[in-house]
Amino acid sequence: MIFLVVLGVALVYGVIVFNGLVDVKNAVPKAWANIDVLLKQRHDELPKLVDTCRQYMQHEQDTLEKVTLARARVSQARESVNIGALGAAEGALRSGLGSLFALAESYPDLKANEQFLHLQSRITGLENAIADRREFYNESVNINNVKIQQFPELLVARLFSFKAFELLQFAAEELKDVDIGQRFIKS
Repeated sequence: MIFLVVLGVALVYGVIVFNGLVDVKNAVPKAWANIDVLLKQRHDELPKLVDTCRQYMQHEQDTLEKVTLARARVSQARESVNIGALGAAEGALRSGLGSLFALAESYPDLKANEQFLHLQSRITGLENAIADRREFYNESVNINNVKIQQFPELLVARLFSFKAFELLQFAAEELKDVDIGQRFIKS
């Protein structure tokens, strides 16, 4: 009888642990979906921004091309859910957008363009939202990864092949201080 009680308690505990692992595992794709929506929205806005800038920035095609290429790399990484490639592509895109917005300062007509101002504001807002969602995603990944490494959850996680997820990290260049003066030097 004692054996059956111990077995029943172990079984109930195993089910509780399993369900907890399922909860934290499913939080990661949910957090990714939140980022994905924002990346898609920004992806749709960037061509409008580049087209608006292209009308005014005849001599800055290199910067516009960098933004366009970085946008394509972000899209490819997003669609394949390649977290490592997404981090690198995001760094390049953010760098390109920083250059684009800094160069816009040299074009008074562009700075006064209502569509440009709206797009700049919209993209900046999306960038802030992506940063917030990235933090939430990384927290979900961390909770999952810690949970599947802790005892006794580790036993259940291995038994049912729960896997660790990769953190979304951006390129090291994004963490460096930006030399604003360098962005205003024309070649």
